[in-house]
Amino acid sequence: MADKKPAEGEPIIIKKYANRRLYNTATSSYVTLDYLSQMVKDGDEFVVNDAKTGEDITRQVLTHIIVEEESKGTNLLPIGFLRHLISFYGDSLQAVVPNYLEQTMQSFATNQEALRKTMEDALGGFNPFGQFEEVSKQNMVLFENAMKMFSPFPMPTPPPGTPKGGAAPQDGAAP
Repeated sequence: MADKKPAEGEPIIIKKYANRRLYNTATSSYVTLDYLSQMVKDGDEFVVNDAKTGEDITRQVLTHIIVEEESKGTNLLPIGFLRHLISFYGDSLQAVVPNYLEQTMQSFATNQEALRKTMEDALGGFNPFGQFEEVSKQNMVLFENAMKMFSPFPMPTPPPGTPKGGAAPQDGAAP
């Protein structure tokens, strides 16, 4: 079967052979994990299939790229994050986590240019953490909305006059 370039909008097919070699069917050449990493950075869509079974193994290959990058000392994933991620396997929230992480990363990517500008402006005395705070607030809203989808009971609303932290005033004075 002859390999051909994918149609516009179609992902490039990468085949992974038993000897661990990766073959780009669009260019008819063997490629490396570094090459695939660059394809991701360039925004090129691809799918990795096991050459023998045809099984889609894209997730495993992308995870392998992350492991390789992390082992080079380019640590993007803090240990605490990894521990939290592992703790969700088998948890009742496991089904929610992928969508939440996907939306959070999409939000981060959307705000990436503004974040870069904010960091550049930081040299001029501008507060660079304002953008982080805004992204964090957006992420919390996304998470709360995701939780509401899976909760059979509505979230309780605090009584009027209750501070945002949820505790009633201690001194008995009106707010």
